[in-house]
Amino acid sequence: MVTVVLDSNVLVAALLRGGGIGRAVLRACLRGQYRPVLGPALLAEYEDVLSRSELFADSVLSARERGEVFDALMSRCRWVEVFYAWRPNLPDEADNHLIELAVAAQADAIVTRNLRDVARGELKFPMLRVLTPGQCLEAFPCPP
Repeated sequence: MVTVVLDSNVLVAALLRGGGIGRAVLRACLRGQYRPVLGPALLAEYEDVLSRSELFADSVLSARERGEVFDALMSRCRWVEVFYAWRPNLPDEADNHLIELAVAAQADAIVTRNLRDVARGELKFPMLRVLTPGQCLEAFPCPP
């Protein structure tokens, strides 16, 4: 099974009106086609962005429904403890936890809409791919 770190920007995009490709990746996680991983920093980031009502002004889902989707995602996630920090590495310090989680989980990919920052680390991990949601679906196809 493909193990992914799902950046919070993909989760937010998936929950907005017309969630597009991000929603397809989220569905693949919920269906068990991808195995999302989660650690303390990513959980805190998810909870923070999901609490920002202004982000979801254009969402077709109510706060309760977004909570239900989040709970379903959490039930599919594998918890991973991160014991080693790879810092400084990325231009945006707030993104370093994604690399650390992916390395600790031996993830196949980080799925993000922010390739510009997340793929520009000073440290390279050859087995780790940083992909947009569309690239993820191309690299790791899922049955519809």
